[in-house]
Amino acid sequence: MEEKKQNPISLEIKPEIAKGTYSNLAIITHSRSEFIVDFATMLPGLPKPEIGNRIVMTPEHAKRLLNALQDNIIKYENQFGIIDLDGPKNGGIDLGSFGPFGGNNNGPKS
Repeated sequence: MEEKKQNPISLEIKPEIAKGTYSNLAIITHSRSEFIVDFATMLPGLPKPEIGNRIVMTPEHAKRLLNALQDNIIKYENQFGIIDLDGPKNGGIDLGSFGPFGGNNNGPKS
């Protein structure tokens, strides 16, 4: 079987994009043809989370993202240790204090 060589992609990032946007909540929805990921920030004292970015992608790209995240999480945990999901620590935010986004299992999952 012949291997295809992939050309590296050359990317340019604008300074306003390079600084990034903080998010501590991702709300994921989908239709048959696309996945929508809303990245939000929840901060103490604010009445509700604010969506800072929305990413829309095909199901195929969503699955590629899932695979890439899984691969990178494995690499991260091999280097820094297991990521603990048992509860907020070191300044984490308790979702139970933010109305519909916490305190039950009926809301959106990240």
